[in-house]
Amino acid sequence: MRAFLIVLDSVGVGEAPDASTYGDSGANTLAHTATAVGGLHMPTLTTWGLGCIPSLLPSGIAFAGIPPVPHPIASYGAMQEVSKGKDTTTGHWEMAGLELKRGFALFPPGPPSFPAELISEFTKRTGRPVIGNRAASGTRIIEELGPEQMKTGAWIVYTSADSVFQIAAHEEIIPLPELYHGCEIARTLCDPLMVGRVIARPFTGRPGTFTRTGNRRDFSFPLPEPCILDAVSEAGFPVAAVGKIDDVFPGHNFAPKAHVENNADAESATLDIATNLSKGLVFVNLIDFDMLYGHRRDPAGYARALEKADAFIGNLAAVLHKSDLLIVTADHGNDPTFKGTDHTREWVPLLVYQPDRAGTGLGLRKGFFDIAQSLACFFGLPSMPRGVSFVPANETLSTQG
Repeated sequence: MRAFLIVLDSVGVGEAPDASTYGDSGANTLAHTATAVGGLHMPTLTTWGLGCIPSLLPSGIAFAGIPPVPHPIASYGAMQEVSKGKDTTTGHWEMAGLELKRGFALFPPGPPSFPAELISEFTKRTGRPVIGNRAASGTRIIEELGPEQMKTGAWIVYTSADSVFQIAAHEEIIPLPELYHGCEIARTLCDPLMVGRVIARPFTGRPGTFTRTGNRRDFSFPLPEPCILDAVSEAGFPVAAVGKIDDVFPGHNFAPKAHVENNADAESATLDIATNLSKGLVFVNLIDFDMLYGHRRDPAGYARALEKADAFIGNLAAVLHKSDLLIVTADHGNDPTFKGTDHTREWVPLLVYQPDRAGTGLGLRKGFFDIAQSLACFFGLPSMPRGVSFVPANETLSTQG
């Protein structure tokens, strides 16, 4: 028995009921992307029922090129996040069964963005000065401050609308081990402030041609309680991580693990695991939608990535066993046609494919933690503290030890 959880990072499907609280009224990542490019071609997820989701939502905005189908082969619905926040960590943790009622700390645009005490202690412990210290686009602040960073050896430190302490450094000026160590120091300093993530943002090149590399690392806040990953592991099932999942869930012993920073490598690694893993949970994050196209407000690139991911999901479905479970969802929105460069608070899609079961409507669900409850049910585990399962109990597993 195997379960695959695929997170299409930032592929929201319409403004959440509380979107106005986040300044995101009117956001709709998938619908606006589809309209911007004259329609999407996603045959796999169309047959699964992706185009049926708008009829469930208050906005009801159709996804151009993805029509509703009369008999979807997967179950379909949409989920509303209940935790406070709209970032990667919050969304993934809620899928795993947690709820963050307080939310992670956010910082002002600045400059300065971060407390003086934090910056002072960080420079003292790392032995390097700090430049930046404000909210910024990662690519833009590297273009602006990269030359100074190369001359002075300073850290470029910046934040965004999310709870992040980001550290950029040229790989030839500050080697990766030192950058990662600096992030570990920052992680310790940021824990009392409840900062969601410390992110290493290495880059290379020369002024005018700086490029961020694939050596990004995320250092997440420690999980406040056990999650579904712990329960699955303790029951004797392997838990595999693909993409940046191992960064989002620090301390979990993933095996196998494929830490990659782009969709193509994540998709390839997932197919390899599907070929070799006989049982367990495979947790996958596909990051390109968010990192390359959402934040950069590039709907054309976003659309291309969606269509490639659709083909990958079709290939993965083709190698599933009859008893397997495949869930496709997202962790938040990032409308590439919206104002600014930040995430958007949206409903996320829920598509659940089981080769041996017919599709059905799953409705609108309050809480991403329905995924954790469903995985517990699928693997025959005790109920999680939160959520309502959308899959039937696995009778075979529930009768075993």
